[in-house]
Order: sequence, then C-alpha cells, then structure tokens
Amino acid sequence: MQKSECQRGVQLRNRVTDNCDQRSSSAQIKQRTTVPQSKSSSSTSSPEPARKLHPRPSDKLNPKTINPFGEQSRAPSAFAAIYSKGGIPCRLVHGSVKHRLQWECPPENLPFDPLLITLAEGLRETKHPYTFVSKEGFRELLLVAGAPEKAVPLLPRLIPVLKAALVHLDDEVFERGLNALVQLSVVVGPSLNDHLKHLLTSLSKRLRDKKFREPISSALQKLEQHGGSGSLMIIKSKIPTYCSICC
Repeated sequence: MQKSECQRGVQLRNRVTDNCDQRSSSAQIKQRTTVPQSKSSSSTSSPEPARKLHPRPSDKLNPKTINPFGEQSRAPSAFAAIYSKGGIPCRLVHGSVKHRLQWECPPENLPFDPLLITLAEGLRETKHPYTFVSKEGFRELLLVAGAPEKAVPLLPRLIPVLKAALVHLDDEVFERGLNALVQLSVVVGPSLNDHLKHLLTSLSKRLRDKKFREPISSALQKLEQHGGSGSLMIIKSKIPTYCSICC
C-alpha cells in the first residue's frame, strides 16, 4: 500500500511539472510572435508621413509635380510676344540716370497702324522693360511730324485700348493710361470729343480715390483745353462736379 501511494504521488508531481513546462513554453512562443509585429508595424507606418511632409528635390524636375498654373508656365502677353520677336522697331538703352529708346529708323517714317495701337496695348503691362517701352514709345510716336493725320483715323481702335488701361486695377497702369489720354488729346484735339464719353465713366469712379483726384482733375482740364467748348459739355454730363478752366 505504501509503495502504491508513493508511486501515485510521483506520477502526480510529474503531471504538474509537465503542465507548467507546457504553459511557460507556449507563453514564450506568443512573445516571440508578437514582438516582430510591433517592429514591422512601426517601421512601415513611420516613413510614409515623412515623405509627404518633405518632398524630394527631384520632384521639381518631374513634370507631373509642376503647377500648370504657376507663373513660370504662363504664356507671355501679346505685347511681350511682339516685342520679343522684334515687332516693336526700337530697343531699350539703359542709362546711368534714366533709360531711353533707340529707334531702328526715324519714328516719323514708321506707320502708325498698327504700331501706335500695339504700344497702347502695352500700357497694361506690369513688368520691365515692357512698361517703359510702351509708355515712352507711345509718347515719342505722337511727337513726330504728321502725327495728327496718322492718329485721328485710328481713334475708333485706340479708345477701347485706352479704356482697358483706365479700368485696370493696377494704379500704375491707370496712371500710364491717363497720361497717354492727355498726350493723345494734345495731338488730335476736338476729334477726341466723339469718343470722350466712353472714357469718362472710369475717370469718374477713380475720382473717389483721394490720391487720384488731383491728377484726374488736371487731365480733365487739359482735355477741355484741347477739345474746346464741345468737350466741356461732355465732361459735365459725366462728371457734374468738374470745375472748368474758364471758372
């Protein structure tokens, strides 16, 4: 009896030991399988946001990453394209004090159509050298002998172009358009009166801005001076607050 009891006790201890060994080994196996998963998940998830936040330098060379609406991809304006192809028969000469234009031939020998209209269109430019070339070229062309006879037939086409400059949101473009209008009135005189009403609306709106009141008032007086009594009635009909030079 004692031997059988001893044998049963030994068998029971062996079973308990075997069960403990099995549990510990299974726990170790689970640990080994779960640890690499955490490493792999962290390694796969971390680089992705870094790529999004920090674009590669090579992306700049990839056409797919270039913004099609960026400034570098915009087509040049009509005036800039004509100037770059030599369609304006003058070039800009940079001086130490101020710039000037050098014409390929005397300006009085140049046809006003379409050169004068092209220069007027360039008044809406906002970049150098187009701003200077258009402004100075328009002024110098109107100073040549025989300018009135050449400019008057072009008024129906010139007025819409000048109006586009006068309604432009850029202040410098507006000022160039206003100066060009005065220069044109000096040359064509009363011939401008038939087209004046198309330009006065934009001048009336700009009068609300204090910084333009003086230059616009001065321009209107010059329009009256060169347009005669007929221009006064037209100006007063669009800008009732205008003070005539005769006052």
